[in-house]
Amino acid sequence: MLVGACLVLGGSSVVGALTGMNVYAACYLIPIVVAAYVIVGGLRSTFIADYTHTVILFVAIFVFGFTMYAKSPVVGSPSQLYDLLLEASTKMPIADNYDGSYLTFKSVNGLVFAIDLLVAGFSTVWLDQAYWQRAIASRPETSVKAYLFGGIAWYGIPFSFATIMGLGCAALTSSPEFPTYPSPLTAAQNGAGLSSPATAIALLGKGGAGLMLLLLFMAVTSSTSAELIAVSSLLTFDVYKTYIRPKATSNELVRISHLGIVIYALGLATFCAILNAVNVNLTWLLTVLGVIVGGASIPNGLILLWPRMSTMAAILAPWMGLCFGMIAWFVTTSKRSGVISVTTTGDAINAVAGNITSWAGGALVAVVVTYIAPHKFTSDDPVFVARVNKINGVADTPNEKEAPLSTGGDVETAFGPTSSTEKPPISSPADSNTLNGDLPSSSEPAKVVPTGNHVVDFLEAKHIEPMDPALVKRGTRLAVWFNVAFLCIAIILVPFTLFGTDYIFSRSFFTGWCVVSFMWCWVSMIICVIWPVWESRKALYMITKGVLGDMTGKGHGA
Repeated sequence: MLVGACLVLGGSSVVGALTGMNVYAACYLIPIVVAAYVIVGGLRSTFIADYTHTVILFVAIFVFGFTMYAKSPVVGSPSQLYDLLLEASTKMPIADNYDGSYLTFKSVNGLVFAIDLLVAGFSTVWLDQAYWQRAIASRPETSVKAYLFGGIAWYGIPFSFATIMGLGCAALTSSPEFPTYPSPLTAAQNGAGLSSPATAIALLGKGGAGLMLLLLFMAVTSSTSAELIAVSSLLTFDVYKTYIRPKATSNELVRISHLGIVIYALGLATFCAILNAVNVNLTWLLTVLGVIVGGASIPNGLILLWPRMSTMAAILAPWMGLCFGMIAWFVTTSKRSGVISVTTTGDAINAVAGNITSWAGGALVAVVVTYIAPHKFTSDDPVFVARVNKINGVADTPNEKEAPLSTGGDVETAFGPTSSTEKPPISSPADSNTLNGDLPSSSEPAKVVPTGNHVVDFLEAKHIEPMDPALVKRGTRLAVWFNVAFLCIAIILVPFTLFGTDYIFSRSFFTGWCVVSFMWCWVSMIICVIWPVWESRKALYMITKGVLGDMTGKGHGA
Protein backbone atom coordinates (compact mmCIF):
# COMPACT_ATOMS: atom_id res chain seq x y z
CA MET A 1 0.00 0.00 0.00
CA LEU A 2 2.79 2.44 0.89
CA VAL A 3 4.78 1.73 -2.27
CA GLY A 4 1.65 2.11 -4.38
CA ALA A 5 0.85 5.35 -2.56
CA CYS A 6 4.27 6.75 -3.51
CA LEU A 7 3.46 6.05 -7.16
CA VAL A 8 -0.10 7.31 -7.21
CA LEU A 9 0.43 10.26 -4.88
CA GLY A 10 3.27 11.68 -6.95
CA GLY A 11 1.55 10.84 -10.21
CA SER A 12 -1.76 12.45 -9.27
CA SER A 13 -0.03 15.69 -8.22
CA VAL A 14 1.79 15.97 -11.54
CA VAL A 15 -1.29 15.04 -13.58
CA GLY A 16 -3.30 17.66 -11.73
CA ALA A 17 -0.64 20.33 -12.22
CA LEU A 18 -0.17 19.63 -15.95
CA THR A 19 -3.79 19.10 -16.99
CA GLY A 20 -5.84 20.96 -14.41
CA MET A 21 -7.60 17.71 -13.45
CA ASN A 22 -8.89 17.48 -9.92
CA VAL A 23 -6.16 15.77 -7.90
CA TYR A 24 -8.68 13.47 -6.18
CA ALA A 25 -9.99 12.33 -9.56
CA ALA A 26 -6.40 11.65 -10.63
CA CYS A 27 -5.91 9.51 -7.51
CA TYR A 28 -8.69 7.22 -8.74
CA LEU A 29 -7.88 7.43 -12.45
CA ILE A 30 -4.41 5.89 -12.30
CA PRO A 31 -5.08 2.68 -10.31
CA ILE A 32 -8.47 2.05 -11.94
CA VAL A 33 -7.06 2.30 -15.48
CA VAL A 34 -4.21 -0.04 -14.55
CA ALA A 35 -6.61 -2.46 -12.84
CA ALA A 36 -8.72 -2.61 -16.01
CA TYR A 37 -5.91 -3.77 -18.30
CA VAL A 38 -4.46 -6.13 -15.69
CA ILE A 39 -7.84 -7.86 -15.28
CA VAL A 40 -8.45 -8.09 -19.02
CA GLY A 41 -4.94 -9.04 -20.07
CA GLY A 42 -3.62 -10.80 -16.99
CA LEU A 43 0.06 -11.37 -16.38
CA ARG A 44 0.88 -11.24 -20.08
CA SER A 45 -0.52 -7.72 -20.33
CA THR A 46 1.80 -6.54 -17.59
CA PHE A 47 4.85 -8.01 -19.33
CA ILE A 48 3.90 -6.39 -22.62
CA ALA A 49 2.97 -3.13 -20.92
CA ASP A 50 6.18 -3.08 -18.87
CA TYR A 51 8.33 -3.42 -21.97
CA THR A 52 6.32 -0.98 -24.07
CA HIS A 53 6.20 1.58 -21.29
CA THR A 54 9.94 1.24 -20.73
CA VAL A 55 10.64 1.94 -24.41
CA ILE A 56 8.47 5.08 -24.31
CA LEU A 57 10.07 6.18 -21.03
CA PHE A 58 13.57 6.02 -22.50
CA VAL A 59 12.49 7.89 -25.63
CA ALA A 60 11.12 10.69 -23.45
CA ILE A 61 14.29 10.84 -21.34
CA PHE A 62 16.46 11.03 -24.45
CA VAL A 63 14.31 13.83 -25.88
CA PHE A 64 14.73 15.88 -22.71
CA GLY A 65 18.44 15.04 -22.54
CA PHE A 66 19.28 16.03 -26.10
CA THR A 67 17.17 19.17 -25.76
CA MET A 68 18.92 20.20 -22.56
CA TYR A 69 22.47 19.41 -23.67
CA ALA A 70 22.31 20.26 -27.38
CA LYS A 71 19.14 21.92 -28.75
CA SER A 72 17.76 24.32 -26.14
CA PRO A 73 18.38 28.02 -26.96
CA VAL A 74 18.52 28.76 -23.23
CA VAL A 75 20.88 25.94 -22.19
CA GLY A 76 22.13 23.91 -25.14
CA SER A 77 25.30 22.51 -23.53
CA PRO A 78 26.65 21.23 -20.21
CA SER A 79 28.90 24.30 -20.07
CA GLN A 80 25.95 26.70 -20.31
CA LEU A 81 24.06 24.63 -17.75
CA TYR A 82 27.05 25.05 -15.45
CA ASP A 83 26.95 28.85 -15.87
CA LEU A 84 23.23 28.96 -15.11
CA LEU A 85 23.75 26.87 -11.96
CA LEU A 86 26.46 29.26 -10.80
CA GLU A 87 24.00 32.09 -11.30
CA ALA A 88 21.27 30.20 -9.43
CA SER A 89 23.67 29.57 -6.53
CA THR A 90 24.10 33.33 -6.20
CA LYS A 91 20.44 34.34 -6.59
CA MET A 92 18.80 31.53 -4.58
CA PRO A 93 21.47 29.66 -2.58
CA ILE A 94 20.66 26.47 -0.72
CA ALA A 95 21.01 27.10 3.00
CA ASP A 96 22.67 23.85 4.09
CA ASN A 97 24.86 23.37 1.01
CA TYR A 98 28.52 24.37 1.09
CA ASP A 99 28.72 27.99 -0.10
CA GLY A 100 25.01 27.69 -1.03
CA SER A 101 26.03 25.95 -4.25
CA TYR A 102 24.07 23.56 -6.46
CA LEU A 103 27.40 22.12 -7.64
CA THR A 104 28.63 20.44 -4.47
CA PHE A 105 28.11 17.16 -2.67
CA LYS A 106 28.53 18.82 0.71
CA SER A 107 24.87 19.18 1.62
CA VAL A 108 23.78 18.37 5.15
CA ASN A 109 20.13 18.04 4.20
CA GLY A 110 21.14 16.04 1.14
CA LEU A 111 23.09 13.58 3.28
CA VAL A 112 20.25 13.19 5.76
CA PHE A 113 17.68 12.72 3.00
CA ALA A 114 19.97 10.15 1.36
CA ILE A 115 19.94 8.13 4.61
CA ASP A 116 16.14 8.36 4.70
CA LEU A 117 15.93 7.13 1.11
CA LEU A 118 18.48 4.37 1.72
CA VAL A 119 16.45 2.93 4.58
CA ALA A 120 13.19 3.32 2.64
CA GLY A 121 14.58 1.83 -0.56
CA PHE A 122 16.35 -1.07 1.14
CA SER A 123 13.26 -1.90 3.15
CA THR A 124 10.75 -1.74 0.31
CA VAL A 125 12.88 -3.95 -1.94
CA TRP A 126 13.12 -6.60 0.80
CA LEU A 127 9.43 -6.39 1.66
CA ASP A 128 7.65 -5.61 -1.61
CA GLN A 129 5.83 -8.69 -2.92
CA ALA A 130 6.37 -7.48 -6.50
CA TYR A 131 10.13 -8.06 -6.16
CA TRP A 132 9.62 -11.45 -4.49
CA GLN A 133 7.36 -12.67 -7.29
CA ARG A 134 9.95 -11.87 -9.94
CA ALA A 135 12.72 -13.46 -7.88
CA ILE A 136 10.74 -16.64 -7.27
CA ALA A 137 9.71 -16.86 -10.92
CA SER A 138 13.36 -16.68 -12.04
CA ARG A 139 15.82 -19.53 -12.15
CA PRO A 140 18.19 -19.18 -9.17
CA GLU A 141 21.23 -19.72 -11.37
CA THR A 142 20.40 -16.72 -13.57
CA SER A 143 18.35 -14.43 -11.32
CA VAL A 144 21.44 -13.02 -9.56
CA LYS A 145 22.87 -11.64 -12.79
CA ALA A 146 19.44 -10.44 -13.81
CA TYR A 147 19.03 -8.46 -10.59
CA LEU A 148 22.56 -7.05 -10.81
CA PHE A 149 22.01 -5.86 -14.36
CA GLY A 150 18.59 -4.57 -13.33
CA GLY A 151 20.18 -2.52 -10.56
CA ILE A 152 22.74 -1.10 -12.96
CA ALA A 153 19.99 -0.22 -15.44
CA TRP A 154 17.76 1.31 -12.78
CA TYR A 155 20.49 3.58 -11.42
CA GLY A 156 21.04 5.18 -14.82
CA ILE A 157 17.52 6.61 -14.85
CA PRO A 158 17.54 8.70 -11.63
CA PHE A 159 21.21 9.57 -12.22
CA SER A 160 20.62 11.03 -15.69
CA PHE A 161 17.05 12.24 -15.21
CA ALA A 162 17.82 14.07 -11.95
CA THR A 163 20.80 15.78 -13.59
CA ILE A 164 18.72 16.88 -16.58
CA MET A 165 15.42 17.76 -14.93
CA GLY A 166 16.43 18.43 -11.32
CA LEU A 167 19.45 20.65 -11.86
CA GLY A 168 17.72 21.93 -14.99
CA CYS A 169 14.87 23.22 -12.83
CA ALA A 170 17.27 25.38 -10.80
CA ALA A 171 19.09 26.55 -13.93
CA LEU A 172 15.92 27.50 -15.85
CA THR A 173 14.20 29.33 -12.99
CA SER A 174 15.51 32.63 -14.40
CA SER A 175 14.15 31.86 -17.88
CA PRO A 176 10.93 33.65 -18.97
CA GLU A 177 9.64 30.26 -20.20
CA PHE A 178 9.69 28.87 -16.67
CA PRO A 179 6.10 28.31 -15.45
CA THR A 180 6.45 30.37 -12.23
CA TYR A 181 8.85 33.03 -13.62
CA PRO A 182 10.19 35.19 -12.04
CA SER A 183 9.59 33.25 -8.81
CA PRO A 184 11.06 29.80 -8.10
CA LEU A 185 8.91 26.82 -7.19
CA THR A 186 7.63 26.82 -3.64
CA ALA A 187 8.64 24.17 -1.11
CA ALA A 188 5.19 22.60 -1.43
CA GLN A 189 5.51 22.39 -5.23
CA ASN A 190 8.95 20.81 -4.98
CA GLY A 191 7.67 18.40 -2.35
CA ALA A 192 4.85 17.35 -4.68
CA GLY A 193 7.37 16.44 -7.38
CA LEU A 194 6.67 19.34 -9.77
CA SER A 195 10.27 20.30 -10.51
CA SER A 196 10.56 17.96 -13.51
CA PRO A 197 7.28 19.11 -15.12
CA ALA A 198 8.37 22.72 -14.68
CA THR A 199 11.66 21.95 -16.44
CA ALA A 200 9.83 20.14 -19.24
CA ILE A 201 7.60 23.17 -19.85
CA ALA A 202 10.59 25.55 -19.81
CA LEU A 203 12.41 23.37 -22.35
CA LEU A 204 9.65 22.39 -24.77
CA GLY A 205 6.53 24.39 -23.83
CA LYS A 206 3.22 22.56 -24.14
CA GLY A 207 4.93 19.74 -25.99
CA GLY A 208 7.21 19.26 -23.01
CA ALA A 209 4.22 19.14 -20.68
CA GLY A 210 2.58 16.50 -22.86
CA LEU A 211 5.75 14.44 -23.08
CA MET A 212 6.26 14.67 -19.32
CA LEU A 213 2.67 13.55 -18.76
CA LEU A 214 3.22 10.59 -21.08
CA LEU A 215 6.49 9.66 -19.35
CA LEU A 216 4.85 9.89 -15.95
CA PHE A 217 1.86 7.80 -16.99
CA MET A 218 4.12 5.11 -18.48
CA ALA A 219 6.28 4.88 -15.36
CA VAL A 220 3.47 5.01 -12.80
CA THR A 221 1.12 2.58 -14.56
CA SER A 222 3.89 0.05 -15.21
CA SER A 223 4.95 0.04 -11.56
CA THR A 224 1.39 0.11 -10.27
CA SER A 225 0.47 -2.94 -12.35
CA ALA A 226 3.23 -4.90 -10.62
CA GLU A 227 1.87 -3.86 -7.23
CA LEU A 228 -1.69 -4.80 -8.24
CA ILE A 229 -0.65 -8.30 -9.26
CA ALA A 230 1.51 -8.73 -6.16
CA VAL A 231 -1.31 -7.82 -3.77
CA SER A 232 -3.79 -9.88 -5.74
CA SER A 233 -1.48 -12.90 -5.45
CA LEU A 234 -1.19 -12.40 -1.68
CA LEU A 235 -4.94 -12.16 -1.23
CA THR A 236 -5.63 -15.14 -3.49
CA PHE A 237 -3.02 -17.71 -2.46
CA ASP A 238 -1.76 -16.56 0.96
CA VAL A 239 -5.13 -15.59 2.42
CA TYR A 240 -8.07 -17.08 0.51
CA LYS A 241 -6.60 -20.43 -0.53
CA THR A 242 -4.60 -20.92 2.68
CA TYR A 243 -7.18 -19.93 5.29
CA ILE A 244 -10.62 -19.67 3.67
CA ARG A 245 -10.96 -22.32 0.92
CA PRO A 246 -7.91 -24.60 0.69
CA LYS A 247 -9.62 -26.69 -2.01
CA ALA A 248 -10.66 -23.76 -4.19
CA THR A 249 -10.75 -24.50 -7.91
CA SER A 250 -8.65 -22.73 -10.49
CA ASN A 251 -11.61 -20.74 -11.83
CA GLU A 252 -12.55 -19.66 -8.34
CA LEU A 253 -9.00 -18.47 -7.68
CA VAL A 254 -9.06 -16.42 -10.87
CA ARG A 255 -12.26 -14.69 -9.72
CA ILE A 256 -10.75 -13.99 -6.30
CA SER A 257 -7.64 -12.65 -8.02
CA HIS A 258 -9.73 -10.21 -10.07
CA LEU A 259 -11.65 -9.19 -6.96
CA GLY A 260 -8.37 -8.60 -5.14
CA ILE A 261 -7.17 -6.32 -7.93
CA VAL A 262 -10.35 -4.24 -7.73
CA ILE A 263 -10.25 -4.04 -3.93
CA TYR A 264 -6.62 -2.98 -3.89
CA ALA A 265 -7.11 -0.42 -6.68
CA LEU A 266 -10.03 1.24 -4.91
CA GLY A 267 -8.32 1.03 -1.51
CA LEU A 268 -5.11 2.54 -2.89
CA ALA A 269 -7.00 5.37 -4.59
CA THR A 270 -8.95 6.16 -1.42
CA PHE A 271 -5.79 6.03 0.69
CA CYS A 272 -4.04 8.50 -1.63
CA ALA A 273 -7.07 10.81 -1.61
CA ILE A 274 -6.93 10.84 2.21
CA LEU A 275 -3.21 11.64 2.12
CA ASN A 276 -3.87 14.52 -0.27
CA ALA A 277 -6.61 15.82 2.00
CA VAL A 278 -4.23 16.07 4.97
CA ASN A 279 -1.46 17.66 2.83
CA VAL A 280 0.84 14.65 2.79
CA ASN A 281 2.94 14.75 -0.37
CA LEU A 282 5.39 12.39 -2.08
CA THR A 283 8.47 13.78 -0.34
CA TRP A 284 6.89 13.34 3.10
CA LEU A 285 5.99 9.74 2.32
CA LEU A 286 9.47 8.90 1.03
CA THR A 287 11.07 10.56 4.04
CA VAL A 288 9.13 8.60 6.66
CA LEU A 289 8.64 5.33 4.76
CA GLY A 290 11.59 3.68 6.49
CA VAL A 291 10.17 4.50 9.92
CA ILE A 292 7.08 2.45 9.13
CA VAL A 293 8.55 -0.55 7.31
CA GLY A 294 12.27 -0.41 8.17
CA GLY A 295 11.95 -2.63 11.24
CA ALA A 296 10.86 -5.60 9.11
CA SER A 297 13.51 -5.42 6.38
CA ILE A 298 16.54 -7.00 8.07
CA PRO A 299 14.50 -9.65 9.98
CA ASN A 300 12.91 -10.62 6.69
CA GLY A 301 16.33 -11.02 5.15
CA LEU A 302 17.60 -13.02 8.11
CA ILE A 303 14.79 -15.54 7.60
CA LEU A 304 16.48 -16.48 4.32
CA LEU A 305 20.12 -15.86 5.14
CA TRP A 306 20.48 -16.92 8.79
CA PRO A 307 19.51 -20.56 9.53
CA ARG A 308 19.13 -19.88 13.28
CA MET A 309 16.42 -17.23 12.85
CA SER A 310 13.55 -18.31 15.13
CA THR A 311 9.82 -18.08 14.60
CA MET A 312 9.30 -15.78 17.59
CA ALA A 313 12.01 -13.42 16.34
CA ALA A 314 10.43 -13.27 12.89
CA ILE A 315 7.09 -12.33 14.46
CA LEU A 316 8.26 -9.83 17.10
CA ALA A 317 11.15 -8.03 15.40
CA PRO A 318 9.15 -6.05 12.78
CA TRP A 319 6.64 -4.77 15.34
CA MET A 320 9.29 -3.92 17.91
CA GLY A 321 11.32 -2.11 15.25
CA LEU A 322 8.22 -0.13 14.27
CA CYS A 323 7.57 0.85 17.90
CA PHE A 324 11.18 1.91 18.46
CA GLY A 325 11.17 3.92 15.24
CA MET A 326 7.88 5.69 15.98
CA ILE A 327 9.05 6.64 19.48
CA ALA A 328 12.36 8.04 18.21
CA TRP A 329 10.60 9.87 15.37
CA PHE A 330 7.98 11.59 17.54
CA VAL A 331 10.35 12.37 20.43
CA THR A 332 12.91 13.91 18.07
CA THR A 333 10.22 15.91 16.29
CA SER A 334 8.81 17.20 19.58
CA LYS A 335 12.22 18.18 20.98
CA ARG A 336 13.60 19.76 17.80
CA SER A 337 10.49 21.38 16.34
CA GLY A 338 8.36 21.93 19.45
CA VAL A 339 5.20 20.58 17.83
CA ILE A 340 4.17 17.38 16.05
CA SER A 341 2.51 18.12 12.70
CA VAL A 342 2.65 17.01 9.08
CA THR A 343 5.29 19.65 8.36
CA THR A 344 7.55 18.88 11.33
CA THR A 345 7.30 15.10 11.07
CA GLY A 346 8.30 15.36 7.41
CA ASP A 347 11.52 17.18 8.32
CA ALA A 348 14.41 15.04 7.06
CA ILE A 349 16.43 15.30 10.29
CA ASN A 350 13.44 14.44 12.47
CA ALA A 351 12.63 11.47 10.26
CA VAL A 352 16.17 10.13 10.07
CA ALA A 353 16.12 9.40 13.82
CA GLY A 354 13.05 7.21 13.33
CA ASN A 355 14.41 5.59 10.17
CA ILE A 356 17.69 4.51 11.70
CA THR A 357 16.09 3.43 14.98
CA SER A 358 13.43 1.35 13.23
CA TRP A 359 15.98 -0.26 10.92
CA ALA A 360 18.53 -1.05 13.63
CA GLY A 361 15.89 -1.90 16.24
CA GLY A 362 14.31 -4.59 14.08
CA ALA A 363 17.70 -6.17 13.40
CA LEU A 364 18.73 -6.09 17.07
CA VAL A 365 15.46 -7.60 18.30
CA ALA A 366 15.68 -10.34 15.67
CA VAL A 367 19.11 -11.44 16.88
CA VAL A 368 18.39 -11.13 20.61
CA VAL A 369 15.01 -12.93 20.49
CA THR A 370 16.49 -15.71 18.36
CA TYR A 371 18.98 -16.53 21.12
CA ILE A 372 16.36 -16.16 23.87
CA ALA A 373 13.63 -18.15 22.07
CA PRO A 374 15.35 -20.28 19.41
CA HIS A 375 12.34 -22.48 18.60
CA LYS A 376 11.45 -22.75 14.91
CA PHE A 377 7.99 -23.73 13.70
CA THR A 378 7.65 -27.27 12.38
CA SER A 379 4.67 -29.38 11.40
CA ASP A 380 3.91 -33.00 10.58
CA ASP A 381 1.16 -31.97 8.17
CA PRO A 382 1.94 -33.76 4.86
CA VAL A 383 0.99 -30.66 2.86
CA PHE A 384 3.38 -28.53 4.93
CA VAL A 385 6.17 -31.09 4.61
CA ALA A 386 5.64 -31.37 0.86
CA ARG A 387 5.72 -27.58 0.50
CA VAL A 388 8.96 -27.28 2.48
CA ASN A 389 10.53 -30.10 0.46
CA LYS A 390 9.46 -28.39 -2.73
CA ILE A 391 11.05 -25.09 -1.64
CA ASN A 392 14.27 -26.79 -0.57
CA GLY A 393 14.51 -28.95 -3.67
CA VAL A 394 14.16 -32.24 -1.75
CA ALA A 395 12.60 -35.24 -3.48
CA ASP A 396 9.25 -36.34 -2.11
CA THR A 397 8.90 -39.82 -0.62
CA PRO A 398 6.99 -42.47 -2.58
CA ASN A 399 4.23 -42.86 0.00
CA GLU A 400 2.99 -39.31 -0.30
CA LYS A 401 -0.60 -38.98 -1.38
CA GLU A 402 -0.20 -36.44 -4.14
CA ALA A 403 -0.31 -38.05 -7.56
CA PRO A 404 2.39 -36.98 -9.99
CA LEU A 405 1.43 -34.92 -12.98
CA SER A 406 2.19 -36.28 -16.40
CA THR A 407 5.13 -34.93 -18.35
CA GLY A 408 3.52 -35.87 -21.61
CA GLY A 409 3.17 -33.33 -24.38
CA ASP A 410 -0.60 -32.98 -24.22
CA VAL A 411 -1.98 -30.20 -22.04
CA GLU A 412 -5.26 -31.96 -21.40
CA THR A 413 -3.41 -35.06 -20.21
CA ALA A 414 -1.51 -33.07 -17.65
CA PHE A 415 -4.71 -31.48 -16.41
CA GLY A 416 -6.80 -34.58 -16.29
CA PRO A 417 -6.51 -38.09 -14.79
CA THR A 418 -3.30 -39.90 -15.62
CA SER A 419 -1.98 -43.37 -15.21
CA SER A 420 1.18 -43.19 -13.14
CA THR A 421 2.06 -46.75 -14.14
CA GLU A 422 2.26 -45.90 -17.83
CA LYS A 423 3.87 -42.44 -17.72
CA PRO A 424 7.22 -41.50 -16.19
CA PRO A 425 7.07 -39.44 -12.99
CA ILE A 426 8.57 -36.01 -12.50
CA SER A 427 12.30 -36.24 -11.93
CA SER A 428 13.77 -35.34 -8.57
CA PRO A 429 14.64 -31.67 -8.13
CA ALA A 430 17.90 -32.83 -6.61
CA ASP A 431 18.87 -34.68 -9.75
CA SER A 432 21.13 -32.34 -11.67
CA ASN A 433 21.14 -34.66 -14.70
CA THR A 434 17.76 -33.31 -15.76
CA LEU A 435 19.42 -29.97 -16.48
CA ASN A 436 20.84 -31.57 -19.60
CA GLY A 437 17.67 -33.42 -20.47
CA ASP A 438 18.89 -36.83 -19.25
CA LEU A 439 16.65 -39.32 -17.59
CA PRO A 440 16.51 -39.06 -13.80
CA SER A 441 18.95 -41.29 -12.02
CA SER A 442 17.08 -41.34 -8.72
CA SER A 443 14.99 -44.41 -8.06
CA GLU A 444 12.59 -42.37 -5.95
CA PRO A 445 10.09 -40.49 -8.09
CA ALA A 446 9.49 -36.86 -7.16
CA LYS A 447 6.01 -35.48 -7.39
CA VAL A 448 4.77 -31.99 -8.10
CA VAL A 449 2.65 -30.77 -5.23
CA PRO A 450 -0.63 -29.42 -6.65
CA THR A 451 -1.14 -25.72 -6.05
CA GLY A 452 -4.83 -25.60 -6.96
CA ASN A 453 -4.07 -23.70 -10.16
CA HIS A 454 -4.03 -26.11 -13.11
CA VAL A 455 -1.91 -23.79 -15.25
CA VAL A 456 0.72 -23.45 -12.55
CA ASP A 457 0.72 -27.21 -11.97
CA PHE A 458 1.14 -27.89 -15.67
CA LEU A 459 4.00 -25.41 -16.03
CA GLU A 460 5.76 -26.93 -13.04
CA ALA A 461 5.32 -30.41 -14.45
CA LYS A 462 6.63 -29.36 -17.84
CA HIS A 463 9.27 -26.77 -17.07
CA ILE A 464 10.48 -26.93 -13.47
CA GLU A 465 14.20 -27.60 -13.31
CA PRO A 466 16.49 -28.35 -10.37
CA MET A 467 19.12 -25.94 -9.11
CA ASP A 468 22.69 -26.64 -10.09
CA PRO A 469 24.65 -26.39 -6.80
CA ALA A 470 27.77 -25.15 -8.56
CA LEU A 471 25.88 -22.38 -10.35
CA VAL A 472 24.04 -21.42 -7.16
CA LYS A 473 27.33 -21.15 -5.27
CA ARG A 474 28.82 -19.07 -8.06
CA GLY A 475 25.78 -16.78 -8.09
CA THR A 476 25.93 -16.33 -4.32
CA ARG A 477 29.61 -15.42 -4.48
CA LEU A 478 28.93 -12.94 -7.28
CA ALA A 479 26.11 -11.29 -5.33
CA VAL A 480 28.20 -10.95 -2.17
CA TRP A 481 31.21 -9.43 -3.93
CA PHE A 482 29.08 -7.10 -6.03
CA ASN A 483 27.28 -5.82 -2.94
CA VAL A 484 30.57 -5.28 -1.10
CA ALA A 485 32.00 -3.39 -4.07
CA PHE A 486 28.85 -1.31 -4.44
CA LEU A 487 28.84 -0.45 -0.73
CA CYS A 488 32.50 0.61 -0.76
CA ILE A 489 32.41 2.60 -4.00
CA ALA A 490 28.92 3.98 -4.53
CA ILE A 491 27.82 4.51 -0.92
CA ILE A 492 31.08 5.29 0.91
CA LEU A 493 34.01 6.24 -1.34
CA VAL A 494 32.50 8.53 -4.00
CA PRO A 495 29.88 10.50 -2.04
CA PHE A 496 31.86 10.90 1.18
CA THR A 497 35.06 11.82 -0.63
CA LEU A 498 33.22 14.63 -2.41
CA PHE A 499 31.33 15.53 0.77
CA GLY A 500 34.40 15.70 2.99
CA THR A 501 36.59 17.74 0.64
CA ASP A 502 34.21 20.73 0.32
CA TYR A 503 34.57 20.31 -3.43
CA ILE A 504 32.53 22.53 -5.76
CA PHE A 505 32.37 21.07 -9.25
CA SER A 506 34.64 22.68 -11.82
CA ARG A 507 33.36 23.24 -15.34
CA SER A 508 35.25 20.23 -16.73
CA PHE A 509 34.17 17.98 -13.81
CA PHE A 510 30.53 18.97 -14.25
CA THR A 511 30.74 18.37 -18.01
CA GLY A 512 32.12 14.91 -17.31
CA TRP A 513 29.31 14.33 -14.80
CA CYS A 514 26.68 15.17 -17.44
CA VAL A 515 28.37 12.99 -20.07
CA VAL A 516 28.72 9.98 -17.77
CA SER A 517 25.13 10.25 -16.51
CA PHE A 518 23.74 10.45 -20.05
CA MET A 519 25.93 7.55 -21.24
CA TRP A 520 24.73 5.50 -18.28
CA CYS A 521 21.17 6.13 -19.40
CA TRP A 522 22.07 4.68 -22.80
CA VAL A 523 23.53 1.61 -21.09
CA SER A 524 20.25 1.28 -19.17
CA MET A 525 18.34 1.45 -22.43
CA ILE A 526 20.48 -1.29 -23.98
CA ILE A 527 19.93 -3.55 -20.94
CA CYS A 528 16.17 -2.95 -20.76
CA VAL A 529 15.17 -2.56 -24.42
CA ILE A 530 17.70 -4.12 -26.80
CA TRP A 531 19.10 -7.00 -24.76
CA PRO A 532 15.70 -8.72 -24.11
CA VAL A 533 14.96 -8.64 -27.85
CA TRP A 534 18.36 -10.11 -28.68
CA GLU A 535 18.01 -12.88 -26.09
CA SER A 536 14.53 -13.74 -27.41
CA ARG A 537 15.43 -13.42 -31.09
CA LYS A 538 14.81 -17.11 -31.88
CA ALA A 539 11.44 -17.18 -30.15
CA LEU A 540 10.46 -13.86 -31.76
CA TYR A 541 11.48 -15.21 -35.16
CA MET A 542 9.34 -18.31 -34.71
CA ILE A 543 6.36 -16.27 -33.51
CA THR A 544 6.69 -13.79 -36.38
CA LYS A 545 7.05 -16.60 -38.87
CA GLY A 546 3.93 -18.30 -37.53
CA VAL A 547 1.88 -15.09 -37.54
CA LEU A 548 2.91 -14.22 -41.09
CA GLY A 549 2.22 -17.78 -42.14
CA ASP A 550 -1.31 -17.62 -40.72
CA MET A 551 -1.90 -14.23 -42.35
CA THR A 552 -0.79 -15.45 -45.78
CA GLY A 553 -2.47 -18.84 -45.53
CA LYS A 554 0.84 -20.69 -45.54
CA GLY A 555 0.83 -21.56 -41.86
CA HIS A 556 0.86 -25.00 -40.32
CA GLY A 557 -2.90 -25.09 -40.08
CA ALA A 558 -3.53 -24.05 -43.68
